[in-house]
Amino acid sequence: MVTAAVLACAVLAACGSGDAPSDPVRGGSALVPSVTSGRAVIWAVGDGADGGDAARAVVARIAARHFDRLLYLGDVYADGTRTDFARNYATTYGRLAARTAPTPGNHDWPTSATGYDVYWRRVLHRTPPDWYAFRAAGWQLLSLNSEAPHERGSAQERWLRARLRAPGTCRIAFWHRPRFSAGVRHGDQPDMAPLWNDLRGHATIAITGHEHDMQRLEPIDGITEFVSGAGGKSLYGIDATDPRLAFGNDRDYGALRLRLRPGVAAYAFVTADGRVVDRGKIACRS
Repeated sequence: MVTAAVLACAVLAACGSGDAPSDPVRGGSALVPSVTSGRAVIWAVGDGADGGDAARAVVARIAARHFDRLLYLGDVYADGTRTDFARNYATTYGRLAARTAPTPGNHDWPTSATGYDVYWRRVLHRTPPDWYAFRAAGWQLLSLNSEAPHERGSAQERWLRARLRAPGTCRIAFWHRPRFSAGVRHGDQPDMAPLWNDLRGHATIAITGHEHDMQRLEPIDGITEFVSGAGGKSLYGIDATDPRLAFGNDRDYGALRLRLRPGVAAYAFVTADGRVVDRGKIACRS
């Protein structure tokens, strides 16, 4: 007998991972496969796809050695259109697309139906859900969407709360606009509070872009937030006096690298020319 729950799992392709069922309205279904090995290399960067030399240099650094997934944190310039993806993303970060887990940025979202969705459907062979999850080396990675509705009680926020029911903090959430930032261009994004508040006590790492720089903040609510927006499209300044800032670089293009194994994430900000400018380890509890 085929129950409604079994049918829902088949349609949404999301129940085999042990995660909560998907939201059938706007997102939650699987997009990228999980990394099943006990170790994984994950890169994260955004705000780079402008077709320029700096973006190509960051891509070359990421591609220089084996990696498992790239989290592209959003923004294809100038407006995330189908033409922008063809000219500015496909020619830079597009070479890594088969291993990429994307999330949309504010430049992408207004034209997502004809730009972002079309590109990722062609590359990954399905329309990207607005939010989704996968696993790597004992960690759960949650692609959230700062541009879709995310207020308390929204479909996305309810989906996130369902994903956080299991115990432990071995989770990495990533999206575009940072909840907290020492950047002078944009700064904190208070509207992201509902998703951040849900993550408290359930996640160890959050990764965002939007600010065109590299930041590591001191843990807030037990979560270390990284801003990795130095992907190639200009650079924005950082307020070095912000007491929450543990590390900041607004001079170099580069990306965040995570080497994951169960219970531990080794992080490093790596510049396009290969210099490690910040590194450390973060432990989680299962």
